[in-house]
Amino acid sequence: MLDRRAFLQGVSGATLASLLGARAGFATVPGDNRFVFLFLRGGLDGLHALAPFADPLYRALRPRLALEAGQVASLDGYFGLHPSLAGLMPLFEAQELLLVPAASTRYRNRSHFDGQNMLENGSGRPFGARDGWLNRAIQGLTDGDRRLGLSLGPTVPLILQGAAEVQTYANSPLPEVDADFLGRIGALYQTDPVFAEAFENARLSANPEMTEMRAAPLARQDFAISARVAADLLRQDAGPRIAAMEMQGWDTHIGQDWRLERLLAALAEGIAALREGLGPAWRRTVVMIASEFGRTAAENGSHGTDHGTGGLALLAGGAVLGGRIAGDWPGLSQAALFEGRDLAAVNPCESLFKAVLIGHLGLDPGYVEEVVFPDSLDAAPMTGVIRG
Repeated sequence: MLDRRAFLQGVSGATLASLLGARAGFATVPGDNRFVFLFLRGGLDGLHALAPFADPLYRALRPRLALEAGQVASLDGYFGLHPSLAGLMPLFEAQELLLVPAASTRYRNRSHFDGQNMLENGSGRPFGARDGWLNRAIQGLTDGDRRLGLSLGPTVPLILQGAAEVQTYANSPLPEVDADFLGRIGALYQTDPVFAEAFENARLSANPEMTEMRAAPLARQDFAISARVAADLLRQDAGPRIAAMEMQGWDTHIGQDWRLERLLAALAEGIAALREGLGPAWRRTVVMIASEFGRTAAENGSHGTDHGTGGLALLAGGAVLGGRIAGDWPGLSQAALFEGRDLAAVNPCESLFKAVLIGHLGLDPGYVEEVVFPDSLDAAPMTGVIRG
């Protein structure tokens, strides 16, 4: 008997569509289940958020940035949550938080633009599709004329762009300016003496570190507001069921310790706001947090880390089978590192996405494989992620 995987591998997209019908043929109704995708743009350092504090190789790679046993909230004696994420411990203890280290998409070239685009378009290639995989997933769901998608931010991100109409909400018209953005602007101006001098004078007069420190409470407030708005809309009986949110500033080449302290605290506060705001709907909710890639295993000379590969994905919510660390762990030995510098990405984000779309939102597996994430059969849906 021919199984689904062999069938999909042997049939073209056009033939499959003719055999199984148009996209509406896959349609299901999401019911009371909710899904929130939170994109941490810039490359979250998973080894700082979920620290392998008991591993001596971790301390050797990061003599200044490594977190010690007394700083983290230990989860299993090896991994521990960053102290700013301590607010997530009640979720972990309630088995509503799942952490997947060494996670990433299939992208490996460390460009923010390409990595973010590939994560959002879902085609397996940077700029391989003009719409987003989450919008294509929504097209496989139906509930009359109701708009199931919700975008929170100044613009609709690529992940939600496409034929399915979505609701929008924006609390802040423009994303915040962080120290790494200022550094990239400085690099552009450095070859022009006039612009370089003017930019440096402006930068020194503003003191970028103090500027970002002053902006941090506002950024935290903005994200918490967006989280409360999302919860308020998602919990409505006739409201949306699928939302996309984002946070900027995770490109921590410099000052990673104090910058992530604030960002991770904002992240924990936002998830707490979602849980509180959703109320009883929380038990039917999955919140997934991911970034375009991770960062180097070793720290750099600026109290930060550079673009890497394996990162960290988190799933929170009452529908999550959590209270544990999932996936494979490649280790931190020199032989285990990807290209001798990065945590190896052995847990595909696509496997987590598929697990949520199929196991939580009820999308047909064939539709997910053929339409939402084409050419990704090697990334099978992760099992044991969603409660029965």
